[in-house]
Amino acid sequence: MVEVTVQDRRLELRPLLAELQGQGLLSQECVNLVSGSTRSREEALQHPLIYIAKQQLEGCGDMSGRVLDLDRLTHWLAEQTGMPVVHIDPLKIQVSAVTEVMSFAFAKRHGILCVDVLGDELVIATEEPYASSWVEGLEQVTRKTVRRVLANPADIHKYRMEFYTLARSISGADKQPGASSVVTNVEQLMELGKAASPDAQDQHIVAIVDWLLQYAFEQRASDIHIEPRREKGKIRFRIDGVLHLVYEMPLQIMIAMTSRLKVLGRMNVAEKRKPQDGRIKTMSPDNGEVELRLSTLPTAFGEKLVMRIFDPDVLLRNFAELGLVGEDSKRWQQMVERPHGIVLVTGPTGSGKTTTLYSSLKQLATESVNVSTVEDPIEMVVDNFNQTQVHHKIDLDFAAGIRTLMRQDPDIIMVGEIRDRETADMATQAALTGHLVISTLHTNDAPTAITRLLDIGVPAHLIRATLNGVMAQRLVRTLCPHCKETTELEQDAWQQLVRPWKVAPPKAVYRPVGCLECRGTGYLGRQGIYEILPLSDSLRPLVKDDGDIEHLRVQAMKEGMRTLRLSGAQKVAAGLTSITEVMRVAPDSGK
Repeated sequence: MVEVTVQDRRLELRPLLAELQGQGLLSQECVNLVSGSTRSREEALQHPLIYIAKQQLEGCGDMSGRVLDLDRLTHWLAEQTGMPVVHIDPLKIQVSAVTEVMSFAFAKRHGILCVDVLGDELVIATEEPYASSWVEGLEQVTRKTVRRVLANPADIHKYRMEFYTLARSISGADKQPGASSVVTNVEQLMELGKAASPDAQDQHIVAIVDWLLQYAFEQRASDIHIEPRREKGKIRFRIDGVLHLVYEMPLQIMIAMTSRLKVLGRMNVAEKRKPQDGRIKTMSPDNGEVELRLSTLPTAFGEKLVMRIFDPDVLLRNFAELGLVGEDSKRWQQMVERPHGIVLVTGPTGSGKTTTLYSSLKQLATESVNVSTVEDPIEMVVDNFNQTQVHHKIDLDFAAGIRTLMRQDPDIIMVGEIRDRETADMATQAALTGHLVISTLHTNDAPTAITRLLDIGVPAHLIRATLNGVMAQRLVRTLCPHCKETTELEQDAWQQLVRPWKVAPPKAVYRPVGCLECRGTGYLGRQGIYEILPLSDSLRPLVKDDGDIEHLRVQAMKEGMRTLRLSGAQKVAAGLTSITEVMRVAPDSGK
């Protein structure tokens, strides 16, 4: 370990290279290559670890066969200085609190960033472990103890700029003349001498909204929730199916943000009493086109806005990438490739039904096939489909849409959801007249979709005549491939997962650990698990008006239908997810 004897000694390129070579981590050839190269003015101003990492040097000794990237160099430096390393996770940092500790100029000058405020202690990330003269002054001003930690210098640069830019935008919007405190629907507080919220087109509000969208794309969020509360508004992201609190915003600024997003989504900004829907098309940081679907809802403290983020790349994924493989994929394709009949996809909101439908229709929509949809709302705009939006104000509902489409010479009709008897009747009529109808239902598993149709009022004989099959699905988080590790199998949990089948346990199961790649959650991305029920000739007579589907369920299992949990068990055996995750997501339909 290197003795630290000189205060405020900045890291320099040549001494660092010499230290790496002295420890046998870099060859003389690599050191000569880097130290002998001519650096531009911009490169000369870079942190030396960032410059070394950009050279993509292959290490020697303990680092043999591995590229000396910035993360490895940061951990190496931590070992030399005896300082703990921290990974800056922006989702776990209270930006408003950490930016109040010091000015941006002070943080930039000393190469530091506050990452946490804990009672009487400040946790300060630094990129200069040998510089600490600033500590005493900061402790005197804040009257808190400083605990220094080492962090990736690129992260410090990136988040220091983002955090302080966001804080300045919020502060600037908050100080606009006439910024009000609270305007709510149920509890309205009158404050004399104060006018409306900041303007939606104010440059600060525009900057905050831009930050929000870019931040959501970077964090792989599927949904953005903007939620007003009594004192402050909350911004939350749904990532891999789990909500994370991102920021607490002054309420008047959140109102202006909502107005800005409503303007972008071509919604009525003045209307705050009724729910509204809108749509935004924008670009992600990697210049990919992204579509956002907006939905507002009046609540006690103002309008709540939820934005669903649709990735167009979803339409390019094959069934294997969605998790639909093997016998399941074969059964699903047999159901949707039939020339007529009804195919249903069931599951709760957020279970991936839309992705499955669009991916399937994308494959079916050739030049010789007319694919038409009736949706509420249109989830993703696709060139290959003829898509129709439901408009209840002009009596264009699902049933009316199907009725009209039947006069449009369709081959395949996709109905957003079968919600009522009229829609179900039109769907069955379309199926009986030679069309393939694909739609969704909200049921727990595949067999209960038949019960749901009977409850709506569809006669059993029409179900027997038209239904091709049902697929229930859920999304399970997949284990992070960078950090998952084997664990001992819990026999009781495995038996509960696979019952009523006798399935041999896998040789190895994995558990989530947590690393930088997965933000400490142990999971990275999601895949589908499926329960597919083709209505075979032997199953059709078991569909009866009394609604008893138990005999049908048993016979379907004999014919190869696997429950959602058994489908999840296959993902567990393949090392893709954990037993806990499957048990969390999939209902117990085994008997």
